[in-house]
Amino acid sequence: MERKAFGILPDGRTVEELTIHGGGLTASVLTWGGILRTLWVPTKDGSTVDVLLGMDTVGDYLQQDKYLGALIGRYANRIGGASFDLGGKIYPLAANDGPNSLHGGPGGFDRQMWTVENQTEDSVTLTLESPDGQEGYPGNLSVRVVYLLDGDGLHIRYEAKTDGDTICNLTNHAYFNLSGHSSGPVTDQEIQIFADRYTPTLPGSIPTGEIAPVDGTPMDLRVSQPMGLHADDEFAQLKLAGGYDHNWVINGYDGTLRPAARAVSHQTGVVLETLTTLPGIQFYGGNYLDHCPRGKGGAPYAARWGFCLETQFFPDSPNHANFPSAVLKAGETYRSETVYRFSVE
Repeated sequence: MERKAFGILPDGRTVEELTIHGGGLTASVLTWGGILRTLWVPTKDGSTVDVLLGMDTVGDYLQQDKYLGALIGRYANRIGGASFDLGGKIYPLAANDGPNSLHGGPGGFDRQMWTVENQTEDSVTLTLESPDGQEGYPGNLSVRVVYLLDGDGLHIRYEAKTDGDTICNLTNHAYFNLSGHSSGPVTDQEIQIFADRYTPTLPGSIPTGEIAPVDGTPMDLRVSQPMGLHADDEFAQLKLAGGYDHNWVINGYDGTLRPAARAVSHQTGVVLETLTTLPGIQFYGGNYLDHCPRGKGGAPYAARWGFCLETQFFPDSPNHANFPSAVLKAGETYRSETVYRFSVE
């Protein structure tokens, strides 16, 4: 168990890095943005490899706009038109992705200092207070996130409480490269998503409201395949997003922990299984990682050098009555869990 200074913010606050060990894994977490900075996992040759994209300095994290490893809130993914209706009242939000709001706005949880509530050998507990009106969201929201390493992998447990009706959709924006963060493109690594349906989007990656079958399209990832196999197909949805950057509807959602996706690098033998209690998962193929500051050890991160598996409520769900509701009512508690389970093939 380690806790040390990582760097200094422009306003003089110290960002700390906390390192934990468990289940054969080692991870480090920053207090700035609740960022997962490193994650070392075993490989088939008996060594370990860091499978997370990340930065070496606070300045680089402030400069990058890719949300590398950060906790995302108050609403992960996009809200169309940067507004939503709750209880008959329209709440305008900051537009930071064209006319839309992305990942909680420009001052979202990824750009805030989290408080360390507790650290043990294998876990870190972080808390954050988001006041009523922050980034346009109603209600005072108290958030608690636990990172835990055990024999089952990396668990991320989210909890939030509010004193006023609001919307809440929390995730982590880790970029994985199962061959090692500095190894190059992930296009030959394989992906499998346990979903018969997905949510098509308009330009700007806002859902149309349709829940469409994946059958007969490049969105059918039910059988494991290389991430780059169909990413550049002449398919309208892929053209709009520059590749994969969509929400899949996880089969059998009932609020319990269930498999959502599986990925593997045959180079290292590292297998990643993603499980979640949430109804959706955003598979993002790292299409826009260009123009990122150099990563850890000077790694020249570029397009498709990492992929994301962001568990979530559906994008723009407050504006689609047919999507699972992300409304959190006053006095209620939001809870979700995501597990990134690692093994060796």
